[in-house]
Formats: sequence, C-alpha cells, structure tokens
Amino acid sequence: MSQDTPRWRRAIARLVDASVKERLVISVAALVLAVAVGFVIVTLAGLAASCTTHPTIFGVRTPSCYDPFAVYSELFLGAIGHPEQVLFGTGTWTPLDFRVASLLRSTTLLVFTGLAVAVSFRAGMFNIGVQGQLLLGALAAALATVYAAPLVPGGVVGTLVLVPVGIVAGALAGGVWGAIPGALKAYADANEVITTIMLNFVAANLAYVAVSTWFTPADSSLVQTATIPAAARIPNVPFGFQPRDNFSLLGLLFAVALVVGVAYLLARTSFGYDLRTSGSQPEAAAYGGVKEKRTMVTSMGISGALGGISGAMLVLMVQGRWLSNLPQLGFDGITVSILAGNNPLGVGFAALLFGVLKSGSAAIGFGTNVPPALVDVLRGLIILFVAMPEFFRLLGGRLGVGGDVDA
Repeated sequence: MSQDTPRWRRAIARLVDASVKERLVISVAALVLAVAVGFVIVTLAGLAASCTTHPTIFGVRTPSCYDPFAVYSELFLGAIGHPEQVLFGTGTWTPLDFRVASLLRSTTLLVFTGLAVAVSFRAGMFNIGVQGQLLLGALAAALATVYAAPLVPGGVVGTLVLVPVGIVAGALAGGVWGAIPGALKAYADANEVITTIMLNFVAANLAYVAVSTWFTPADSSLVQTATIPAAARIPNVPFGFQPRDNFSLLGLLFAVALVVGVAYLLARTSFGYDLRTSGSQPEAAAYGGVKEKRTMVTSMGISGALGGISGAMLVLMVQGRWLSNLPQLGFDGITVSILAGNNPLGVGFAALLFGVLKSGSAAIGFGTNVPPALVDVLRGLIILFVAMPEFFRLLGGRLGVGGDVDA
C-alpha cells in the first residue's frame, strides 16, 4: 500500500492483516485501557454523588464516594468468589463456589449462541434470529424429553437416551427455523437481517400460544411446559457442584467440543472453505463452482441448529422446563461473536469474558454502593473497547482493505 494512501486506510489495513498474536495483544491492551477509563469514570461519579462515609484507599481517605479498586475487584475477582482471600488468609474459597458455577453456566450457554452468530457471519450473513431459534430449540427439547420419558427406563440408561434426544430435538427445531431466512435470502433475495428480526417475534408468539394452549399443566398459573424428568437433566458430574447451581461440567465440555468441531469444519473441510469463500469473496466462490444458494441455506441451518442447542442446554441443564421469559442469550451471542472476531476458537474466550462481566456486575451490586446504572456503563465500556478493533477489522475486510479477513 503506497504512501499516498490515506492514513486511516493504512491503519485499517494493518489491523486487517494482524496476526492472531497481534490481535490478542490488541484485545488485552483495549481491556486495560477500558479499565483505566473506567477508573476515571467511577472516581468522577463518586465525586458527584452524596454519601456519609468515604472510602479509604492505601490509607488515604478520598473525597469520592466510590472506591474504583473495590469496584474492579468485585467485577473480576468477585465473579469467581474472591479466591485471593485464601492467599491472604482473609477467608475461604473453593473452585466449587456457586459464583464459579454461575460464571461457567453463563459461559457455556453463550458459547452456543456465539458460535451460531459466528457461523452465519463467516457465510456473509447476519443472523439476528438466534433468540428465536433458542426459544424453539428450548421448547422442542422440553417436549421431546417429557413425551419420550415414558418410553425409556430411568436412571443412567434414561439419561443416556433422553439427553441426546433433547439436544437433537433442539438442534432440529433451531436448524429448521434458521434455514427459513437462509432460503428467503437465497431464493427471494430477502434481507436476512430483517427476516431474522421478524422471525424472533414470530417464534416467541408461536411458542407462547402453543404452550399456553396445549402444553401448560392444569395446575400451573404460569405459561410453561411440564418439568422434564430427572433422567433428562444433564448429570452433575464429574465434579460436585450443588444441584441448586444448575450447572454441569459435562455441559461445558460439550460446548468446548462444539467449539473445536465448528473450528475444524470451517478451517479443514471443503464445506467450510465454500462457506468462508462465499462470505468473503462471493464472486470468486461462484466462479469456483460453489453452489451459493445451497450454501446460504445450509449455513443458516447450522447457525440455527447451534442456537437451538443453546435452548436445549438451557432446559436440560438450567431451568428444567420451557418458560415464557427465557433469558436474551441470543442477542448476547452477537456481542460474543463480535468480541471473538467471528472466530470459533475465540468464541470460548469471548464467552468467558462476557460471563465474567455478567457475574461480576452482580457481585458489584452486593459488595459496593455503586449504582446499577454505573455498573452497566463499566461493563459496556469494556465490551466496546475490546470489540472495536475487531469491528474495524471486519469493516476493513468488507471494504477490501488489507488481506484475508478470515486469517
């Protein structure tokens, strides 16, 4: 790129062509910068607030009402139950702490939704409908296990049958729902952003009407399905988190296996090559004989299936039933995918960061007097700073600046 090229274009090209190691360094630097800016914001907000007591930092009483060191201690260390207390002899801690379980539970579920968005991005499409796919996947998993339970024995055998049945049912429901906007894009040139957004509302209302009409137990005052049988719950092995934690390490291991599997699919198979080429260089893909329409439908179907698996895991590991107010994990998956640069291997780390911020935000509310609105600002600041380099990198790839954005 010549010296006559605008400086901003050269900077974006450098970012697009950055190696994985360089991108990791940039992400860490962005995280540190976000924390530094957050320190300033917390201090200034504390100066503007009214309080009767002021924190003491390093033996000095400060004029600010908020202690930024305590805030970030709760955000990052409070998310896992303050393991540093063991080191300093000020408390006890165990890796089986309920806050560790909460963090790993959030991370596990976000891995699936992050992968769902990443796969569609790699195919050159934007799947905003993961939430709808999650809703229908959760419903399919709940109904499949409830109605299949009388046909199989209980105990270990029942678990070995019912858990896969629930996951497959969730994947099929989410996959079919995800393939619909893919087909509309391929054969009717309908914008997938609009169709996936609208299908979120359709899925939510369709599931609500179906459950409230046919599947809500007679003795329930809420719109929900019957509780799935105990054999359909993902067992809490090999480590003993408490049943109330609603987390199983087997679920996390399954998520890790899917991360590796999707990464291999995209990087080492002919289908993955076709999918990535269709997303980054559609003209070259068409010239090379890639069946563009089939690739669109298939990639959105895979994306939807991953979203449906997230819903199935939500039912089989966490809630034990379908509820009308499922968490908005599908939209969080968009943030996770962007943080990861739409790289499947990066999705796991991005989901972990997002899970830390989510669990740590709750810890700040319990451990400090910082208002929730300020906590949301700090969390959003970190996400914005870490995601912005990847956003410009993806934008540069779309504009044809630099090399291969999939690198």
